[in-house]
Amino acid sequence: MTPSDPAPSPAPSETAQPNPHFHPEAVYPFDARGVAKRFRHAAIFGALEALQAGETMRFVNDHDPIPLLRQMATHFGETVAVEYRQRAAEGVVIDFIKQG
Repeated sequence: MTPSDPAPSPAPSETAQPNPHFHPEAVYPFDARGVAKRFRHAAIFGALEALQAGETMRFVNDHDPIPLLRQMATHFGETVAVEYRQRAAEGVVIDFIKQG
């Protein structure tokens, strides 16, 4: 090998790195109050689809989203757990946890 020859490329296994966007046990905030009402359910479902097992979406809303929770139960079944963190007259905070 001469000084002008390029260095050999490392084997793919030497350069593979974990997905930088996946953080097990991570909690991602989602404030539905800032999303136009006509887009809310689509945005929420899209965000839930993007979660990896073990990740949580912390959902904030100005009311208890009972119809949304029914739709989620039908669509996701037991793959998304629902845990209320706060339930008050001014709104709710709910953790949606993607199951493995």
